[in-house]
Amino acid sequence: MTQFKHISIDTGKAMIDEKTAAIVDIRDVASFKLGHIESAILIDNENVQDFIREADLDQPLIVCCYHGNSSQSAAQFFTDQGFEDVYSLDGGFESWKQAYPYVT
Repeated sequence: MTQFKHISIDTGKAMIDEKTAAIVDIRDVASFKLGHIESAILIDNENVQDFIREADLDQPLIVCCYHGNSSQSAAQFFTDQGFEDVYSLDGGFESWKQAYPYVT
């Protein structure tokens, strides 16, 4: 059974910058509107099935939440849905915002 992996903020940013990974944000809509990682897709219960249907399951997928906790169960969910290479962003958006305030 495939498991998700953890990814650091810096490695995640490099993958996003190189456009080798997609990033999904599982925070609430209001938090997403206040700030999010550039190119992140907001995923919630309403659109998750559409996202899975349309996604490239072979492209690396980074899952972001507030602090890197909820993203772990979401990353496992995406792995269980057939995504091959799934990462939980360690520290979540809060750590990203501190490291890269100019790209939020």
